[in-house]
Amino acid sequence: MPGPLDGIRVIDLTGVVLGPVATMHLGDMGADIIKVEPPEGDVIRNPGNPKTPKMGPIFLAANRNKRSLCLDLKRPEAIAAVKRLVATADVFVHNNRPEAIERLGLGYDVLKAINPRLVYAFGLGYKRSGPYGHKAAYDDLVQGASGASMLQSRIDGGPPRFLPSLMIDKTTGLHLAMGILAALVHRERTGEGQLVEVPMLESFAGFLLVEHLFGATWVPPRGGSGYDRVLSEHRRPYRTKDGYICALPYNEKQWAAFTTELGRPDLTTDPRFATLTARSNNQPAVQQIIAELIQTRTTDEWLAFFEKADIPHMRVNDLDDLFNDPHLTATGFFVEREHPQEGAIRTTASPFEFEKTPTEYRLHAPALGSDGRQVLSDAGFTEAEITALKTSGALRGGD
Repeated sequence: MPGPLDGIRVIDLTGVVLGPVATMHLGDMGADIIKVEPPEGDVIRNPGNPKTPKMGPIFLAANRNKRSLCLDLKRPEAIAAVKRLVATADVFVHNNRPEAIERLGLGYDVLKAINPRLVYAFGLGYKRSGPYGHKAAYDDLVQGASGASMLQSRIDGGPPRFLPSLMIDKTTGLHLAMGILAALVHRERTGEGQLVEVPMLESFAGFLLVEHLFGATWVPPRGGSGYDRVLSEHRRPYRTKDGYICALPYNEKQWAAFTTELGRPDLTTDPRFATLTARSNNQPAVQQIIAELIQTRTTDEWLAFFEKADIPHMRVNDLDDLFNDPHLTATGFFVEREHPQEGAIRTTASPFEFEKTPTEYRLHAPALGSDGRQVLSDAGFTEAEITALKTSGALRGGD
């Protein structure tokens, strides 16, 4: 059966990671994603020592289920082509600065006049209504501005560090996809399109502050910001005799089983640890004690005990271990596919599981401009019009 967004057409002017993550999920759900790229292509095509130029690993990971249309938007013929595509579309999405998209003649008011039912969505660094609204933004910059880069410093007192993942881009991409879906629901109810603005700073600051607003929730504050359990120096995978393990003896039954197994009944009567509430309010001490006790056995010994005692636990994987993880193997998370240019590649499955409208890997990440003629033809362009765009230089690729 087709995915839940089958029949939805998205004109996608996004690049790098934030926007492509959003539209990748929409594409997995069945939407027709028309990825409009400049003559040089999305810049994320380049990193990673690609086997084929402009087909790098991050691009391959974030751009499945899309068709590539390469247009030189410096040419008026290309802008006119985008506007014709918008007339047939449900969603227009970009992650350019608003001033830049306005200069191209592709601002909300212009496209709304062409298609009043259009959902016009964009990701940007900072809300336009604030003093940072005009600034360029990248993942590293917003990690700094959001407080994310100082989290490790709160734990160990060292200098600020960036999280070793493009966390801002990817979480904002998920917010952007969610905003688009909500606007599509509104349109189905009312027939009206609308503008959707999703800023990186506000998205990630809110994401962090779910737990880290903490004592600053109240006015006046009842304590400092930062969830102490998460910011404890002892919150880390526990070292065993021969490796590492994650474990969380949480409720009363689990705590009693753990302390009894280790011959530490005193830990069930100590007022700091005697109840779930007490342990919750003394997490750094709890974590330190668990860390000391875990060192007494091997990883496999702990895995066997925790399984028998029904204590939440997991083996610690490195990234490369994921390829052979038994759970991910059983659920079909990794699939090797034959890409027409790249040969065998490893792909990941959508995390969404729909009973009636399943997600699907329909299209490989496209070569630059490879679908231009077909996309334009689907939108009603004649062969003569497509040839004229090609001859003028407005349409690139696909040769």
